Amino acid sequence: MSELGKEIGKLGFGLMRLPKNGDRIDLEQVRKMVDLFLDAGFTYFDTAWAYPGSEEAIAEALVARYGRDRFQLATKLAAWIKCETREEAVAQFETSLKRTRAGYFDFYLLHNLGESRSHFFDDFGLWDFAQEKKEQGLVRHVGFSFHSTPEELDAILTAHPEMEFVQLQINYADWEAPKIQSRACYEVARKHGKPVIIMEPVKGGMLATPPESVQSIFRRVNPDASPASWCLRFAASLDGVITVLSGMSSTGQMKDNLANMKPFVPLSDAEKSAVREAQEALSRIPLIPCTTCDYCAKVCPNNIGISGSFTAGNNLRLFGNKEAASFQEHWLVEGHGKKQAAECIKCGKCEAVCPQHIPIRECLAEVAEKLGQKKAE
Repeated sequence: MSELGKEIGKLGFGLMRLPKNGDRIDLEQVRKMVDLFLDAGFTYFDTAWAYPGSEEAIAEALVARYGRDRFQLATKLAAWIKCETREEAVAQFETSLKRTRAGYFDFYLLHNLGESRSHFFDDFGLWDFAQEKKEQGLVRHVGFSFHSTPEELDAILTAHPEMEFVQLQINYADWEAPKIQSRACYEVARKHGKPVIIMEPVKGGMLATPPESVQSIFRRVNPDASPASWCLRFAASLDGVITVLSGMSSTGQMKDNLANMKPFVPLSDAEKSAVREAQEALSRIPLIPCTTCDYCAKVCPNNIGISGSFTAGNNLRLFGNKEAASFQEHWLVEGHGKKQAAECIKCGKCEAVCPQHIPIRECLAEVAEKLGQKKAE
């Protein structure tokens, strides 16, 4: 285990998807989840300035109820969200301190680097800012979370060797996925000697209910293990992992994760073989054969988020979870300034340049229908 991972445990409590009672976070249930988590010997809690209500909730459910030496708290600075000046960006730090009432942060992350978001951290001098907070004792460890290509990750780690850890999206379904490239990003982090915190091990909940072809493989090897437990143990079995975050939304999910991660037992050779078989089973499900080269995007006159729509559509085909697929589509399409599949004007320019010869217009129409999109009036 990495030195940073001492006394944390292989399971981290991700606070992005806290349980709700109507529109409000269910604080009573969060308190119970916090108690179960700490009683099991785990200590790592992960929130962010950008998670609505999360920092305030953990102030009530954790900080106000336990001594500061009982837990380790991580939060994040998202400079790409509505920040036009350095002052607006660094103000997120003080806001997080005020919301959480934690006094200091054990782990502080520059949030979601990659693509068009990275330059904000350079422009506003936030690498130095984070180090200053560490020198002041307000931060113990500094790192960043990342969603982009292994090439960009390599460039960032080369430019900023002072970063102590990296948070990456890693799960068995995304291990070789062209859009996520979990394996390649993990290998870059390890090449630079950086320990890894893993996010999205259950792929936003999608892998909690994988296709029957995958579930049958897992049941054959261990009929009592939940699909989610396979995800957590796959991720936690990788070398150099500090902890694996699970965005738990109920006491039931917490109990299941604790039962499978306390004590943590790495995957056996037979279980690793089962995971490879599951990956192969997923690869046999007919999908839109998009490699995210985005040649289509360069010629689209209506700025449609084609590859993002296809990624979400493929995940809907694989896992049947419309809510999760819609959330992913919102991030990959609207979140990147693109238009939804339903806005396609069917000009056909994209199909003329697609190396995979995908019937893009037909596939976009299918995604729009399956996700319930309607063309804007």
